[in-house]
Amino acid sequence: MNYVISDIHNDLRRFKDMLKKIDLKADDHIYVIGDIFDRCNYDPDPVGVYFTILELGDRCSLIQGNHDVWVAEYILKYLNTSKWQRRKLEPYYYNSFELIMDRLTPVDAKELAEFILSKPMQQEITVNDTSYLLAHAMTSLPDREETRAYYLMGASRMDDLFYSKGWEGYVSICGHTNTGFFSRYGGTYSDDSFQSIWRNDEKNVIMIDCGCGYADGYLGCLCLETGEEFYCSN
Repeated sequence: MNYVISDIHNDLRRFKDMLKKIDLKADDHIYVIGDIFDRCNYDPDPVGVYFTILELGDRCSLIQGNHDVWVAEYILKYLNTSKWQRRKLEPYYYNSFELIMDRLTPVDAKELAEFILSKPMQQEITVNDTSYLLAHAMTSLPDREETRAYYLMGASRMDDLFYSKGWEGYVSICGHTNTGFFSRYGGTYSDDSFQSIWRNDEKNVIMIDCGCGYADGYLGCLCLETGEEFYCSN
């Protein structure tokens, strides 16, 4: 089975609960489409999330998210700055940097940063004759390369077209923006009683950031073969 998950945001407990819930087998695969770091002020563990992804090995594919890139680039900037000049750096806005540096050696922190920045911004896969495009904020057609910011943050000039119509011949799966914001584009939620996975009316755009990283949010996961959805709450 192939699973897609996004926006873990330092929540190791929900991430591990989800892995148990889907019962990931040796021949299963999970695609994590960005934002494994930052937020989760109630019990953040970015190093635990990172190590868990490493432990999954070939069963896991990671796609860059904006928060992942931000902390990775800050780590490299910090480590490449002399000690006496580091005090001049603007502090990292979120909690991941200090938590990572408290637990990892500089060598291991650099390896984490390079690991993040080596990952793709979009991935195309085919499951049961359906072609999927996976990216953090917004996908592009495979033959059209967009800017880095487009994949990590989205592009307001494209919002109406992408979220409403998607791309012909593909199903796009993204995270980045909490699904509660997508009612303006019509579509449907899997469950109206909480912040669940959203699909547009064309059924070719699926948004799966269900608010993990906030105490009242959910971590959502989608099985591509069966369409089954899984959720973990606080």
